[in-house]
Amino acid sequence: MASISLDRLTKVYPNGFEAVHELELEVAEGELMVMVGPSGCGKTTALRMVAGLEEITSGTLRIGDRVVNNVTSKDRDIAMVFQNYALYPHMSVRQNIGFALDLRKIPKAEIRRRVAEAATILGLTEWLERKPGQLSGGQRQRVAMGRAIVREPKVFLMDEPLSNLDAKLRVQMRTEVSRIQRRIGVATLYVTHDQTEAMTMGDRVAVMRSGHLQQCDRPKVLYNEPANLFVAAFIGSPAMNLFEATIDPDGTFLTLGTQRIPLHDAVYTARPGLSAFRGRKVVLGLRPEDLPATGTAPETDATLIADVVLVEELGSELLVHFSIDATRVQAEDPAESEAEELKSTGAIAIQGEGVARVDPRSSVRAGDRASFTLHPERLHFFDPVTQLTIAGA
Repeated sequence: MASISLDRLTKVYPNGFEAVHELELEVAEGELMVMVGPSGCGKTTALRMVAGLEEITSGTLRIGDRVVNNVTSKDRDIAMVFQNYALYPHMSVRQNIGFALDLRKIPKAEIRRRVAEAATILGLTEWLERKPGQLSGGQRQRVAMGRAIVREPKVFLMDEPLSNLDAKLRVQMRTEVSRIQRRIGVATLYVTHDQTEAMTMGDRVAVMRSGHLQQCDRPKVLYNEPANLFVAAFIGSPAMNLFEATIDPDGTFLTLGTQRIPLHDAVYTARPGLSAFRGRKVVLGLRPEDLPATGTAPETDATLIADVVLVEELGSELLVHFSIDATRVQAEDPAESEAEELKSTGAIAIQGEGVARVDPRSSVRAGDRASFTLHPERLHFFDPVTQLTIAGA
């Protein structure tokens, strides 16, 4: 087993496009690290550099203590699992799993041992004589994993391995892949565009955007302490509600549209850096689950008043879509925005719709003017210019 170390890893293509910018990442032995981000963010390019399928422009890549920048893919002792199973249809499951070992002239007895062990781990023992066409999508994906496991590599690389499965099977396979990885205990770099997949599977999650690493931490930390607007908006489903707001000069109130929200001392104690924003604009973040509905209670200083637009009944919860007269904010690179007034804030302004996750027994209905309780300690604040979270002094 070995770790994976990316030290300022950079990829620039001949046309000048920089796909990955000085990526710093460490995947410890036995760790499942998930790289997540929107299409084109550089996560797959980074994985392909680790695999040896893309040349490294600059930086250092280590697998264990060995620098492998100029080592060929086949000599890096890695195994990859792709979204395309790439199984040989004329071969049995047993033959597919052991094929790479056959090519390496591994003794037959050793191949049988490794294939049997992998089949046990993956729950494929009774299917070893079947052909891929006789298997379900999940079973075929397990065969592809088995083919990687039998090689006993130092490192696993997985590129969107579940993207071809239907929604229900993806949920099941998330659990299976995590269980298998922990049982084998090999450092694994896993790429996905699905943030739910990333959060449920990763020991740590690395969030990428436009070739830059935004934040890397445990899923709970990413969710509760996002480093910037992009991470706050990207991690979580439904996404965090983000609104433009202004802190009063005396710091006691937050103006959100026409509403004034009290800011107690506890808010400044938790986020000392917020004191510097008195009399200034901020971006206010509200997680949907931190907005419990209080029905149509009268307006108080501890509530957000909103017009209910739509209620989605999901059985275990209600998703209440609401509207307020504040400006909704969507994270955006300042360079990507053409409007000069938006370049100054680095945000796209959209009039204020949001969503709250509430108890299924709530009586809130579309058309209501409802109130949502606000907990000061659960408010998130961001600098509208830098887009960074406002936390420390």
